[in-house]
Order: sequence, then C-alpha cells, then structure tokens
Amino acid sequence: MFSYHSFLLLLLLSICSLTAPSLALPFEQRGFWDFGMDSDGGDLTTVIMRDEEGSAMEELPPDVPLCPFGCQCQLKVVQCSDLGLTAVPKQIPIDTKLLDLQNNRITELKENDFKGLANLYALSLVNNKISKVHPRVFMPLRHLKKLYFSRNLLTVVPKNLPPSLVELRIHENRINKVAEGTFSDLGSMNCIEMGGNPIQNSGFEPGAFKGLKLNYLRISEAQLTGIPKDLPASLHELHLDNNQIQAIELEDLRHYKLLYRLGLGYNHIRMIENGSLSYVPNLRELHLENNRLTRIPRGLPDMKYLQVVYLHSNNISQVDTNDFCPRGFGMKRTFYNGISLYGNPVNYWEVQPATFRCVSDRLAIQFGNYKK
Repeated sequence: MFSYHSFLLLLLLSICSLTAPSLALPFEQRGFWDFGMDSDGGDLTTVIMRDEEGSAMEELPPDVPLCPFGCQCQLKVVQCSDLGLTAVPKQIPIDTKLLDLQNNRITELKENDFKGLANLYALSLVNNKISKVHPRVFMPLRHLKKLYFSRNLLTVVPKNLPPSLVELRIHENRINKVAEGTFSDLGSMNCIEMGGNPIQNSGFEPGAFKGLKLNYLRISEAQLTGIPKDLPASLHELHLDNNQIQAIELEDLRHYKLLYRLGLGYNHIRMIENGSLSYVPNLRELHLENNRLTRIPRGLPDMKYLQVVYLHSNNISQVDTNDFCPRGFGMKRTFYNGISLYGNPVNYWEVQPATFRCVSDRLAIQFGNYKK
C-alpha cells in the first residue's frame, strides 16, 4: 500500500507528464507550394505539436470550424488538391491563410465561393478547367497577396481582382485580349506571369497596363510580333521569349530605363535598330539567343553595367574588336561574366583576343563549334 507521500509524488509526476511539450515533428505540407510569408504572418508559423498517442486537434474546442471533406487543414493551410473537385468546397475555415485547389476539375468560380475568407493570403487554382469567373467572387479577399490561376480555360483576365494583390500568375490559359483598365486599382502588384496565352500585340488595348508599378512581367510563348507598347516604366525584368518578334525598333525600349534583365530569346529578330539599346542603360542581362541576327548588336560597348549577353544560335559571321568593350579604359563599371556565341557561323580563331578585354575570365566566353 502506498503512503500519502508516495501518492503525492505520483500525482506530481502525472502533472509534469501532461505539461511536458511533445517532441514530435511539426506538421509538414506534402505536394504543396512553399510561400515566402511576409513578416506579418504572425501565428501562421506557430507549430502544432503532435504526440504519439493522438493529434492536438483532438483537444481543440468544439466550435473550431470543420475541414472540407477530403481536404487537409493544418496551420491555417487548407489543402484540397488532386481530389477531382468540380466546385470550390464549402466549410472552408474563416481563418485560412493558404488555400490549395490545384489539380481539380473546377469549371466555374461563383459569387460566394470565398465568402468570409478575409484573411486569405494565397490562393492556388492551377490546373483546373475554369472558364467562368463571377465578377464579385474576389470581393471578400481583402488581404490576398498571391493568386495562381495558371493552366485553366480563361479567355480574359478576371475582373475586380483584389487591390491587395502582389503576384498574379495566369499563364497557359486562352487569353487573347487585355482590355483597358484591366489592372486598374492594383497599385501593389509586383509580378505578372501571363505567358503561354494566344495573345497578339493587337490584343493589348491602349491603357491595358495603366496604373501598374510592376517589377516583373513575362509574356513568353505568345503570338507577339513586336515589343508591346505602354508597358509599366517601373519594370526591372521583361521576358518576351518564344514569340515571333521580328525586330527591335528605336522607340521600343524608350520608357524602360530601370530594366536590368531583358529576355528576347527564341524569336525571329533580324534587326536591332542602332540606338535602341541606349534607352536601357542599367541592363545587366540580355538574352538574344536563337534568333536571326547576322551581326553583334550595336551599342553593347556603351552599356556600363551589362554582365551577361546570350547571342548563341544566330547567323553571326563576324565579331569585331570593339563589338563588346568600350575603347577607353575604365568606362565599363562591371566586366562581363558571360558571353555566349556558340552556334554561329564564326570561327573563334579569327576573333582577336582584344575583343574580350573587358571580360572577367576567359572561361566566361562560350564559342563552341559551329555546325551548319
């Protein structure tokens, strides 16, 4: 028989075992994209611990919202991907921060699909069959920052996107028109990815990008025959690869003085008008590979900050001594660390070594052998 003191000792040990933290690992998302949450994410990073005997979810109060059938709900993340859903599920917890609905069969977004989800930070609708979006469906999402809408059946950019939006990925749809004012009231937008849509230059109405202060824009794998007009002057990166662009004319880059990365690879460019590159004095990286150029573009020696230039797989047959580097010493602020010229009908032994006097390392020059 236990003494009174022994009973007290056992009771204390029992209490300690109940209050000791679990050593189990925190919940990990599987098959879900990672998000760089802002510093105001707060308790989103709070770790829900689980012990060997059961989940912490079992001890939650009875008024905790239910999780939609088939979905996983943890740490304010609701994961409903790959479930064959044909509509947005009901009973999504109102404190949800991240909602994953990718890889389903959703065809339409209805007015009340996201009702009450004012705290939603990121929404993924990638790889569904959405062709119809109610103009008021995004109204409740006052704090939405990231919207991933790629690989659907949209023909236009949805209306009334949340003003809080920072990143929009809407590539690989069927968008062929961007109307004037489409992105109005989206002054916080930083990144738009809309490649892989069958849009032509005429599909961008005047004022289509009005009001935007983008840093990043990609319209690759479309049907562009020239650089679109009136893009945001704030751009740092512009990617127009895999189009049908024929030439770069003098005024094409006039408004993009902040640009530091320009992607024009895999087009049909034969001509770059003299002086056109002078409008992008801060350019660091220039992609012109897999085009139809017959000469090195004029103006490269005057670009003080240019470090990488891709010119491989063109029709360049001659490289002159002053094609890349300025004549005067000290005029270039940063040396090249990458020049690609392979796949051109030019013999590397015919190029003077002084041609690359402003290259940081000879290994940065890629010539290779030309095969017709």
